[in-house]
Order: sequence, then C-alpha cells, then structure tokens
Amino acid sequence: MTEKFPVINSTLSPHSLAKLIQKKYGLSDKAECSVFRLAMNHLYIVHDHGNRYVFRVYTRHWRTKLEIEEEIRLLILLKEAGRQVAFPIADQSEGFIQEIEAPEGIRFGVLFSYAKGKKTAKFSNQISFLIGQALAKIHQSTEHIGLRRLSYNTQNLLKDPLLKIKGFYGKNNSEIEFLETLSSFLLLKMNDIDRKNMRYGVVHLDVWFDNLHIDDEKEITFFDFDFCGNGYLCFDISYFLFQLLTTHLNEEEYQAKADSFIKGYETITEITAEEKKFLPFACLAIMTYYISIQCDRFDYWTNIFLNEDHLKRMVGNLKRWMIYHSIEIE
Repeated sequence: MTEKFPVINSTLSPHSLAKLIQKKYGLSDKAECSVFRLAMNHLYIVHDHGNRYVFRVYTRHWRTKLEIEEEIRLLILLKEAGRQVAFPIADQSEGFIQEIEAPEGIRFGVLFSYAKGKKTAKFSNQISFLIGQALAKIHQSTEHIGLRRLSYNTQNLLKDPLLKIKGFYGKNNSEIEFLETLSSFLLLKMNDIDRKNMRYGVVHLDVWFDNLHIDDEKEITFFDFDFCGNGYLCFDISYFLFQLLTTHLNEEEYQAKADSFIKGYETITEITAEEKKFLPFACLAIMTYYISIQCDRFDYWTNIFLNEDHLKRMVGNLKRWMIYHSIEIE
C-alpha cells in the first residue's frame, strides 16, 4: 500500500465544499462553489439561486481559532452598529467556524456575505470622499475597544519584520540596508508619539481598493478584516493614502483624491493634529511589516513574484512616498 505523502498546503475541492456548505448552512442542492483566489487564505465564491457568498478557508497555522472568533466578533459588532461590512453568516447550528479535515490537518472555514458593488482602483474624487466617511464610521465603532489579537507596535511592525526579511533574503543588499536605516528612523518616530492625542482601538490595517466594493457610486462596503488588530486608528488612514499613491502615477490626481478622502473622513470625526503629524510615517512601518509577511508565508501562497526585483519595487514605492512627503532618513 502506498503511504500518503505529507503536505503543507492543499486546495480543497470546490465541489466537495459546495456539498459541505449546502449541508451546514441549509442552502439548496443547486448551490455551487468555485475558486476565487488562492492567496494568503483561499477564497471561494458560492452561488445559490441568485445569492452570492464568499467562503474563506484559512491557511493552516495562519490564524488560531481564537483569532478568527475575534474577527467574527468585530464584524458582528460593526454590522449591528450599521456599518457597511461583509459579515460572517451563522450555520444551522448557529456556529460560524467550520473545522475541515484537510490533508495537512485541520483548517478553518467561514462563510461571509458578498459585499455589494464592485472593486476598482480608478474611482472619482467623490468616491474617495465616501471612502473617507465610511472608514471614519468604522473607526467611531472601533475606538476604545480591543480584540484578543495582535496589538501593532514597534516590535511586530519593525523589529521582528526586519529580522524575517533579512533571514529570507539571506544577504544584505542596498534594499535591506535601506530598510534597516528606515526601521531605526521609524522606531524613534513611533517612540516619540504623544499617545494621549492619538486615537486607539481596532484597526483593519489593509484598507485599500482591493478590500472594498463601491455600489452604485454611493455606498462603500469593506471586507477582508484578516489583519484586524489593535493599534492607532490613523494606521488605516495612512495605509489607504499610501496605496492611493502607489496606484496613481499622476500626483495631482492623487492629491485631489487624498484631500477628498481626508475631507470625507473629517465630516464624521476629527483627525487630531498629532495623528496628522504621524500620517506620513505610519504606512512605512506597516509596509515593512507586510514585506515580512510575504517572506514568512512564502511556502503557503503564490510566491513566484517574491524575489529581489519585487523587493526593489516595494522599496521603490516606499522611497516615492518619502520623496513626496520630503522625508529624509540619512
């Protein structure tokens, strides 16, 4: 008898997942499931009589059950507060997390509502204004609350990530040296923050066009809270602005949308002077963290792009942001 060979990451059969979802959630026997994206997590689109859902299968050892429960708790809180988010859907036994026996071991699955509308990187100034308003409303609900998840700080945004990046690439090059210098610079900036004038609570940490849908040019729905945790709320603002710049080569167009985003946000709640002072620096720490996540999860998701050229592109985006904001670190 041939022995089964161990695996570290498998792709679950959409057909079999459809059967599981039909049974667990009481969907019709016509419900269909198809692969949408095999990335940090595996996403499947579920169709049933005109209704759409997203089924997320977490990569093994990526999130603990407690971390997923806390993400679910946050999303239910936001939904009950009337915030526009893709929310988890309970199964027939009123549970939210499915435990699936995959070849590599237990993996967790959660069914989410499908966010209304569509995603696009090319939206108008008015849409940017609406995104700002929608994010501010999220922050109104998440300020002062906490999750039993990661609290984003200098250790896990800068110190640990730099070690992972250096370990992955194995040798110093100009990009690694730049990140080392940048990390030391940002440590000083973050340690110098006037914390009493910085709003703190639960952050999404991945707010950009790829994680929101625009419906009928007037309604914004956020999704993919996989990186949610505790931190300064301005992390989300800074990260959105950074991603906005990377997707807009025309800097006048970028600035107009950035201004609209900030104006929209501040129609709902004020961004403090201390937060505004920190905005140019926050995203640099977050991006250092995300570079390390790509390195850390190399074995588990699409990784053909992850090489020294990719690192150069990532660092190039950081440098472009710094030039735009006249940030000098040497």
